[in-house]
Amino acid sequence: MGIRVVELFAGVGGFRLGLEGWQGKSSSSNYTKKLGTDYKIVWSNQWEPSTNIQHANLVYKHKWPNANHNDKDINEVVGDHLTNKQVNDNIPDHELLVGGFPCQDYSVAGVNTNGIEGKKGVLWWNIHRILDVKRPKYVLLENVDRLLKSPVNKRGRDFAILLATMSDLDYDVEWKVINAADYGMPQRRRRVFIFGVHKSSGLKLKSDIDWINTESIIGKSFPSKMKGDRKLIKIKGNPVAISKDFPHGKFFNCGVMIGRDVLTFDYSPVDLGDKKLSVFDKLKDVLENHEAVPKEFYVDNHKILKSPLIKEQKEGVPLSYLDLNARNEAIMLTELDKWKYLKGRKAEKRVSSKGVFFYTEGPLKLTDDVNLPSRTIITSEGGSGASRFKHLIEIEPNSLYRRLIPLELERLNMFPEGHTNHHNISDAKRAFFMGNALVVGIIERIGLTLQDFIFESEDESVLQHLVK
Repeated sequence: MGIRVVELFAGVGGFRLGLEGWQGKSSSSNYTKKLGTDYKIVWSNQWEPSTNIQHANLVYKHKWPNANHNDKDINEVVGDHLTNKQVNDNIPDHELLVGGFPCQDYSVAGVNTNGIEGKKGVLWWNIHRILDVKRPKYVLLENVDRLLKSPVNKRGRDFAILLATMSDLDYDVEWKVINAADYGMPQRRRRVFIFGVHKSSGLKLKSDIDWINTESIIGKSFPSKMKGDRKLIKIKGNPVAISKDFPHGKFFNCGVMIGRDVLTFDYSPVDLGDKKLSVFDKLKDVLENHEAVPKEFYVDNHKILKSPLIKEQKEGVPLSYLDLNARNEAIMLTELDKWKYLKGRKAEKRVSSKGVFFYTEGPLKLTDDVNLPSRTIITSEGGSGASRFKHLIEIEPNSLYRRLIPLELERLNMFPEGHTNHHNISDAKRAFFMGNALVVGIIERIGLTLQDFIFESEDESVLQHLVK
């Protein structure tokens, strides 16, 4: 039945699309060419806390109506109140566990005879419980790159806890921070991808710089060369001890852990040459015909605000796109003025309980360069209100400005066009999904490399059996 996969924190199915494709087609071809993988999602879970309507599940079930999809709090499925037998019965057997989980405080409250007592609500411990009970051969996880240097007061501690607890379950690990745009994809989005292999899998990791850069599962997928210093770390102690004291500082952007021994370093991406990982590689590639874009996505240059917005500025600090009046005030009269103010340099006078201070921000470009990969999509990308971080493109020669529509945001994450379109889902929520999503092409690339290894290993084992 192929390579069985369990997908945690599934969102709207980014991992599933990367491994299975959509209707058998690949994200790298914008779903026009066959993907040719043998992965099968046998169970998935998605649950968003603090919301009555589970919007992501509406999309997931709409796109995969026959999926074995669980829409409950993962703690109900694998929580500490359940026995190992119950967890084993709740989660199907699988070879690969995948998921994009939040960066949280992973410190440990204690260790008892039943295992690690992690902080409540920290989703890493749900992943850990499944690894402990099911022991899949392979694990592929995604997180923000901040994980490698969190928390601020104990740099690297959280990632050290993750690595140590995986090692104690007989997993070796490699990781790499990948900026999708560095490898020909249309969005500048940096995320850390963590690949774990159980010692029973047959895949052996190596503590070797060249191997990490170009020969490992992630290295073959996204080749690199070392940049700067390297660091050798021995992670000592149980999770409680690591929680209290981790003296080694942050982890670099790629590395490997074998046993508790870590080699980590920063890297530069290697140019893939003519090998294209996406038919889209610039913002302009994903843009719809401007005339087809609904008018609500345009900024009305002439829309007058109900009342002017006035922001006093620190003397001597010029604004980027607006003029100051004689009283050193920025005055916003139109909706476009708000965009110009928020995206520009400012030193805004504010008052707190401690007195008067000036809130400063440096300048951003007013509009996004369509000849480059886009900036990172954020969860607040939707909605018509002016924003410092939303994308804004200029339509020349008319000097009109507009936001990105959901279809364009889906393309930037290499999702099928219209994937999140659902009659109960707003455009703002569709944008939220893409702010939370991963770039599907990264998972597709790693999945293809891993599948090659698995099939090669199976061929070798069959050959050895025949020889015997």
